[in-house]
Amino acid sequence: METKNLEKWKKEMLVCIRCAYCLENCPVYNQIGWEGVGARARMILSYGLLTKDMEYSNSILEKFFQCTTCGQCEVNCPAKVKILEVVKATRKELVENGHSLLPHQLMEEAVKKSGNVYGEEKKEKEIIQKDAAYALFVGCVGTYREGESVERSIKLLKKLGVSFTRFDEVCCGGVFPDLGLENYQENIQHNKEEIKKTGAQKLLTLCPMCYKTFKNNPEYSDLGLEVVNITQLLNKLNIQVKTEEIVTYHDPCDLGRHSGIYEEPREMIKKFAPHFVEMEKNRENAHCCGAGGGVRGSFTRLSIDMAKDRLKEALDKKADVLLTECFSCLHNFKNAKKRKQNIKIYNISEYLSILMEESEK
Repeated sequence: METKNLEKWKKEMLVCIRCAYCLENCPVYNQIGWEGVGARARMILSYGLLTKDMEYSNSILEKFFQCTTCGQCEVNCPAKVKILEVVKATRKELVENGHSLLPHQLMEEAVKKSGNVYGEEKKEKEIIQKDAAYALFVGCVGTYREGESVERSIKLLKKLGVSFTRFDEVCCGGVFPDLGLENYQENIQHNKEEIKKTGAQKLLTLCPMCYKTFKNNPEYSDLGLEVVNITQLLNKLNIQVKTEEIVTYHDPCDLGRHSGIYEEPREMIKKFAPHFVEMEKNRENAHCCGAGGGVRGSFTRLSIDMAKDRLKEALDKKADVLLTECFSCLHNFKNAKKRKQNIKIYNISEYLSILMEESEK
């Protein structure tokens, strides 16, 4: 097996001191209970593949793709090993050597064919509103799986007088590097051309993965736009609604650990929810919902079990409402919630829209 992608990260593999602190809050290890799925084992496996002391097996493939790439291991790592970079490089190596999971292959084909990860027919093309301050990017999961949440968020933006326009978007491609795949250049070029047509100076994202992609992917850097997540925008606006419900908040991995946005969502929630409570694991230590890294598509039961554990944290705090600001987290929590569990689950912007509607009755 060729290992040209791993050579760059050899030092990181050797820096790992094998202390196993990475296992403490690993959501996958907490579910499976076998050390082979933890970050320490993945460093050893990567090094074994690099040195040819270890041969490829389906078991190795499974272990690397069961990682949600949440980054909790890096938070706990005393040696500051760049674990996610090693995992992604190993995934890339596996894929380039012809070893990948069928759901990821189908996702790649779907994006190339239809412009979204679900392979579904594109929604009606949006009409660009000229002179808008923001170009609004929704993302695949919101558009094709959480349409009601998107509609409420858009309704909220309109009520608050935010100047924005939508456009003919396709998948931003952010998920592909996590899966060891190459980004689809035609989609990147399409998004760049459509965004430029709007004339907007800022890009407003509803999805944390899309936010991270547009902000950090060098292939989008020549757009020259300020990239804004909806939580950052809403926190600056005057919200005149209140709720007496007990509210808690889940940090999406892509918004929190991967983008450093922790306080804006909390500051905003506290403006309308005086009974806000934190879950035991929060901010950089927040547990992953289980939806990331391609796990939801390939290891669905594992993904749902992780969401159930996180949901239990909210229930332990007697929360009436669990808020997040990520369509993937939202979707996974909804799938994990049992009918008898009396807790409502929304994105922050969606919940605000509901509160505003109720206040107008």
